[in-house]
Amino acid sequence: MNAFSVIVCSINPWNFAQVGTHFERLLAGAPHEVIGIHDARSLAEGYNRGLQRARGDIVIFSHDDVTFLDRQFAQKISTRMQSWDVLGFAGASRLVYPIWFAAREHLNGAVCHWFPHFANRLQLFIYGVQDWPVTGSIEVLDGQCMIVRHEVASAIGFDADTFDSWHLYDCDFSFAAHLAGYKIGVCCDIPYIHASTSMQGNQDIFTSDIYREYIERFSIKYEHQRIMLPFIQHSARGTDCFVSDHKNLVKLWTENVFRRATVSISRRYAGEFS
Repeated sequence: MNAFSVIVCSINPWNFAQVGTHFERLLAGAPHEVIGIHDARSLAEGYNRGLQRARGDIVIFSHDDVTFLDRQFAQKISTRMQSWDVLGFAGASRLVYPIWFAAREHLNGAVCHWFPHFANRLQLFIYGVQDWPVTGSIEVLDGQCMIVRHEVASAIGFDADTFDSWHLYDCDFSFAAHLAGYKIGVCCDIPYIHASTSMQGNQDIFTSDIYREYIERFSIKYEHQRIMLPFIQHSARGTDCFVSDHKNLVKLWTENVFRRATVSISRRYAGEFS
């Protein structure tokens, strides 16, 4: 089995301890290391620094608040990285705006969030699935966890000069990999929980001035690419439901449920993009 390097940027000792222990268990059957960057100036800068230290064939760039619920995680990823260059867990087969979920009819995958203000339940967002277990022809990924062959990560790198904060580093990296011709996919069959979101409370980061600044930077960098601007409403097309705990989440996270949800989503938005 391939060797893994997990790179996590975290200023929270508790979060890093939790996610470090989690990946130690997930990757117990494979050679692995967990690299913590605790003073990153940005996610791009921190990931680049972690990549310089990484020794694994497969590099996992992960947030410090992600939990995977598949005991076959290591085997699945090791096998799939023989055919794929970059894998994520939610993304779009077309970039139409510098927010990955703006490509509404092109979305694939799912995200399960835990919200502090809904502490007794989990919210599963299903965006759709074209192929199972991995959907290909992806142009842009959500950055909560991106898995990359080491040589690809080194070839692309993270643009820490342009994206010198915490925004759009993931869209930039995945889109740059797409433009370079690398094979990018979304894993649809691995259930996971992301314990944070950019839309907690009354503040929406995607409409903030700082986010608009990085959208402008992204647009300038890729001004010669086919990105459709402007984009007014950024809400993702998909379907969601609440579940009580991780066991019920795993039971729900099946090909049948995802395909039925995809059909339902397509019917609900029929004619919207014609």
